[in-house]
Amino acid sequence: MNIVHDITAEPNVDLPEIQLVVDRLKLAKRLWRGVAEDGTEFGFELAYPLKPGVTFWQTESSRYLIEQESESVLAISLAVAPSAAAGIGWAVGNLHMELQSEADRLLAVDDPAVRQLLARIQVSFEPTITVFRPGRFVRGESKKPVHELGPSHQH
Repeated sequence: MNIVHDITAEPNVDLPEIQLVVDRLKLAKRLWRGVAEDGTEFGFELAYPLKPGVTFWQTESSRYLIEQESESVLAISLAVAPSAAAGIGWAVGNLHMELQSEADRLLAVDDPAVRQLLARIQVSFEPTITVFRPGRFVRGESKKPVHELGPSHQH
């Protein structure tokens, strides 16, 4: 097993990529184990959690990248008044659930409590599967996410 303490400082982007796909809850940890798609085993002893897309290991013939696994989420259209969008965000947050926003929709974890809440406040949603990155918010038409809450506000 290979032990990883940090990302690769200067990855060779010309090398073939091998992915290690992991769910977001494990990705948020500093101590964990994983197996890359080629069967190589890694142990992670990190000072900080890794971000998707980083190279964490490199050999002469390939480089290993972290990728976040897609998961079930609820997509909520933002084709509503700003006050309604704020109310939806408050209601979901009041359940201690997190949101991600995109230019035209909010994403929340597909959880029975969130489904019940949205039904109760009569907000339609679409179940979908995608990479969920809570705390990332896109402003207006911009496609670039901003982590509004900052690293001190992680739950």
